[in-house]
Amino acid sequence: MKKADDILELVSEFKARGTPFALATVVRTVSLTAAKAGAKAIITLDGRVAGGWIGGGCARAAVLAAAREALADGKPRLVSIQPKDLLDEQGLRPGEVREGIAFAKNMCPSRGTMDVFVEPLLPRASVVVLGASPVAVAIADLARRIGFAVTAAAPQADLEAFGDLDGRIDGYDVPAKGEGPRYLVVATQGRGDLAALKAALSTDGDYVAFVGSRAKAASLREQLQEDGMEITRLDRLRAPAGLDLGAIGPEEIALSVVAEIVEVRRRGQHAAAPAVRVAGRS
Repeated sequence: MKKADDILELVSEFKARGTPFALATVVRTVSLTAAKAGAKAIITLDGRVAGGWIGGGCARAAVLAAAREALADGKPRLVSIQPKDLLDEQGLRPGEVREGIAFAKNMCPSRGTMDVFVEPLLPRASVVVLGASPVAVAIADLARRIGFAVTAAAPQADLEAFGDLDGRIDGYDVPAKGEGPRYLVVATQGRGDLAALKAALSTDGDYVAFVGSRAKAASLREQLQEDGMEITRLDRLRAPAGLDLGAIGPEEIALSVVAEIVEVRRRGQHAAAPAVRVAGRS
């Protein structure tokens, strides 16, 4: 069994790698239980206990189930594992949720009660800005200040235009897959537009937007379609990027783009409607 310091170290390692996990903490025990208040365990997406200990089979199934649910919807759970007779006295059934507490049955002879808080720790939502235009720099700055993990992708020499970032990519070789929600904005503004847009649309990002006119986006979309990119990928594109605020300068455009990202994130509108159409193309 790992010590508390070891568990905290493992938590830091998982967070640094951007690996999603749930942290289960025993917050209260009544009568005899194997684990005591303060005991912790780390549970991975595949239901594996990667470290720590919160008791044996009496509690394990209920906690693992709560961890799976928490990792699926991003919401914490409080699980109260009690013997059947105690549940019956309160008119409760295993699996019932009352006032935010999920109840489970303790099958062990000890007949103790254990309350466990299960907290999902998911990777920070990230914004990937492709390009190093004044708009790109403004988007990166604003997105980072409101809590997004921000990565800039641009030719190496152009990356110097950015301030503090969580990641830098030389060129537009953005990983196709990532941990957690990702929002990609192409703000190349005439420097590498096609390569950057192709890279962004080839990812699993929850949002892909292009800073530029509808006409420019339509032209790029047509070129990508001629190059063989699937329509389903092209139809994810939002262009022009951002909410219609009448924005003009780089900071105002950045505000409109980040506001749209927040709207998509908070309202769950990850399936964007097609933003541009090319005449005569299906």
